[in-house]
Amino acid sequence: MSAHRTNKRLTVPTIRRMKGGDKIVSLTAYSAWMARLIDSVTDVLIVGDSMAMVEYGMSSTLGLPLDTVIGHCAAVDRVRQRPLLVCDLPFASFERSPQQAYESAARVIAEGGADAVKLECTEAMAETVAFLVQRGIPVMSHIGLMPQHVNAQGGFRRQGKGKTASSELVKQAKMMAHAGAFSLLLEGIYSETADLVTKSVTVPTIGIGASLGCDGQVLVTEDILGLTGDDIPGFARIYQDLKPGIEEAAARFADDVREGLFPQDS
Repeated sequence: MSAHRTNKRLTVPTIRRMKGGDKIVSLTAYSAWMARLIDSVTDVLIVGDSMAMVEYGMSSTLGLPLDTVIGHCAAVDRVRQRPLLVCDLPFASFERSPQQAYESAARVIAEGGADAVKLECTEAMAETVAFLVQRGIPVMSHIGLMPQHVNAQGGFRRQGKGKTASSELVKQAKMMAHAGAFSLLLEGIYSETADLVTKSVTVPTIGIGASLGCDGQVLVTEDILGLTGDDIPGFARIYQDLKPGIEEAAARFADDVREGLFPQDS
């Protein structure tokens, strides 16, 4: 099924059926204005916990509160028309137990308007994924490089190098798919391993710093617009560098104010 031939609201089953077919296009959105701009070209909008760094200047995603994520998700939901809306569960909002995960996910869907939740998944989270899915909450499982596990993983390092590490990620992916995840987000995974994962599961994979062979790709929207400066990851690409134009516009406004040229008398 081609999601690109319809303007109807995309659903979890629609995205799942795109496995092995049309590539899935995904971008992040943390605000209503950004969601409006990218709505027509995006299949999946992700309200990611990357907002901690992009929007709030944090050094990692670990300090982002659930209430903050829900607020941003609700803003995006108010204006989105076509894409599936997936929202991250932030650090410490789901790990304690399946019940905690359910309570957090239920709020994200009920208050934030999300269609599905995304959570970083070690093998220990398979039970939680199944618990959520069995209770009607669609899950996108995030494996590979997991920013919420930055301390345990020793920094932002690519995952899946070598036969043992590759086999572990394939095993983990299969567990998540078996638990009911409708898709997998593969972050920072060596291409050969990402390809193996994609071929080993019946649900679509969405890559970020992974492989061209994934069923889709996602990037942080501010990265493709050049708005994150020197913090852009090596795998991202700037498609339109808006930073110089914004800086120039702000400087011209400042000059006009200081020189008495703005506002003009009506």
